[in-house]
Amino acid sequence: MAPQQNAGASAEAELPEYAGHYHLEARLGSGGMGVVHLARSTSGMKLAVKVVHAEFARDPEFRGRFRQEVGAARRVSGAFTAPVVDADPEAERPWMATLFIPGPTLAEHVKRNGPMAPAEVRRLMAGLAEALRDIHRVGVVHRDLKPSNVLLADDGPKVIDFGISRPTDSELRTETGKLIGTPPFMAPEQFRRPREVGPAADVFALGSVLVHAATGRGPFDSDSPYVVAYQVVHDEPDLAGVPDELAPLILRCLAKEPEERPTPDELMRELRSVAASYDTQVFIPAQRAGDPSEPKPQVAEPERTEKRRRRGNGRTVLGVGAVGLAVVAALAAVQLNGGDSTVPKTDRAHRTTSAGFGPWATPGPGSGEDGTPRCSHGAGRLLCAQAGHVFALDPSDGRLLWRHAVARSEGSRVPAVAGGLVQALSARGGRLEALDPVSGRTVWQREVPASGGLEPAGDTLLLTGADGTVTGVDGASGETRWSHRVPGHRAPRFVFFAGDSLAYATSPSADGSGTRVTAVDPGTGDVRWDTRLEGELEPVGTNGETVFLTSADRVYGDTEAVVAYHPGTGTTRRAALPATLEQGHGTAHGNVVHLMGSGGSLVAVDMKARKQLWSVETGLVRGSAPVSDGRHVYVTAPDGRLLAMEASTGRPVGQTAPRPGAAGRVAAALPRPVIAHGHVHASAPDGTVFAVDGRDPGAW
Repeated sequence: MAPQQNAGASAEAELPEYAGHYHLEARLGSGGMGVVHLARSTSGMKLAVKVVHAEFARDPEFRGRFRQEVGAARRVSGAFTAPVVDADPEAERPWMATLFIPGPTLAEHVKRNGPMAPAEVRRLMAGLAEALRDIHRVGVVHRDLKPSNVLLADDGPKVIDFGISRPTDSELRTETGKLIGTPPFMAPEQFRRPREVGPAADVFALGSVLVHAATGRGPFDSDSPYVVAYQVVHDEPDLAGVPDELAPLILRCLAKEPEERPTPDELMRELRSVAASYDTQVFIPAQRAGDPSEPKPQVAEPERTEKRRRRGNGRTVLGVGAVGLAVVAALAAVQLNGGDSTVPKTDRAHRTTSAGFGPWATPGPGSGEDGTPRCSHGAGRLLCAQAGHVFALDPSDGRLLWRHAVARSEGSRVPAVAGGLVQALSARGGRLEALDPVSGRTVWQREVPASGGLEPAGDTLLLTGADGTVTGVDGASGETRWSHRVPGHRAPRFVFFAGDSLAYATSPSADGSGTRVTAVDPGTGDVRWDTRLEGELEPVGTNGETVFLTSADRVYGDTEAVVAYHPGTGTTRRAALPATLEQGHGTAHGNVVHLMGSGGSLVAVDMKARKQLWSVETGLVRGSAPVSDGRHVYVTAPDGRLLAMEASTGRPVGQTAPRPGAAGRVAAALPRPVIAHGHVHASAPDGTVFAVDGRDPGAW
């Protein structure tokens, strides 16, 4: 669910700064009982914090219900739900913090992309059956399973919002005359005998949720909740459009009597007999660019792709099913030459390019822990962080030059060179270390705020405290150069682009209608220019004269346009995308901005001509942000493949072999590839760092 800014004139429109000691950053959504905020713990962990509405906090009944929600959520294991991190039901505004799980809800996914494919519905059914088994085993009945309470996470569906659930041994009973639930997804007994609702009611709701996933509607549909209630109790469900192989099982879930429905364990057993196939290689490039004997892959034209679906507002959305990441589990891991724990050996191919470069692959020091390294290039080294280590590789052959152990909570941020030293940045606050790029030894270290931002910018490190104060730290010495607030920004987020001399602070307005963008000299802290631009914007690059930003849809958070701002003239150019891009992230090369959507759509936008150049469906779900050298565009896949497209046309021209992690696990956010001296360096979920010749993707 994409973060949103608060809107409205009510008291709820004011974003509280803290719940307990958790810093609230953005609003994720709201429900009947409260508002859910994106927050961070003092260690930097992303959380979803639910804060009860002020008027309900004064109601003893609602407080009791919230205490019940906290208790129910804590009883389940967290494997199929959002684990509870902390809660205070007795606070003036009661709150509960759970682990933030990136991904859309099932309701959002179906609304944007249309009904799921049969294989996706089957996998969703299996995941939700496992979730209900886990919930019911600890004696909890959810009672409000519906598409908006199912998150489609990378590792399977998660059930959220236990607001009206109750343990089977709870003494808190439903009041006479009150029906609690969502009618299209309620079981008949919830209307007839609300005091006697048990686990079978969740199975009925599961059947309704699956019909919605497969068809875009429920098995009982009407604009009137009273008509829906009658249909649920008396009528047969409408299963038109439900996959034939799943319809009998879903029909059993929708049985009128609780005892006639299967248990979650029975569902899982029967699902094992339902065959399903998954396409593991959607992206099929030509073997070698420019070879006329090879068939040309077809680029999906925007108006022809079958993955498009229409929203109610008439705009088109590009997307691939969120459960597509499950195909990674079917891919075979590439076996690399082993090595001891001190110096990993490097796997080099026997062939070399005309320039004498040979592709290589090196297991990172923490590769046995299934962590994707995050790398950058600086000081003539490939600098990477992974699972408690910062290490340097020789970019030419992948030799490990040195490694430096850091605290387990540190080292996952991309290392960067500032002031001639490698800055080992803490992922969760705490200690910042500057390392010698030749030996890896610590030159200086400094404590940094446990919460806030940290961005390398040239020779300076920009530290943003929880109170919004920004401190410029000399990268060479660790000494403070300056420290003050940036005018107009309560908690600025900085970005810095290689080759530029300025850092850019952005702060969206409360209603998301505009964004304040301020250019700061990192060395002095002086403001070079300041402007307010229309839309909720995020800087993605600069060509030295113009800053490029993406503009997000205020309702869904999808990318709808690219904006170019020229500070010298104060002019703004805007290029609307023909189709909104789901959670697009990207980069700029010259006047062209490349954007990758979480559903697999890759687009190129020429900001000089103010139009989209091309669009291609890669088949990737949550691939990395793209990078370009002007000839090709590169992205990393969740299974560890590196993909290359022609920059001028988007035509696929090459891909490497997959390198998935243990048991098909993938990173929640993939690091972008690194281009240096004509070579492309990438990392994979199996812990490997590898390099290929960017000038010849067809030979990968």
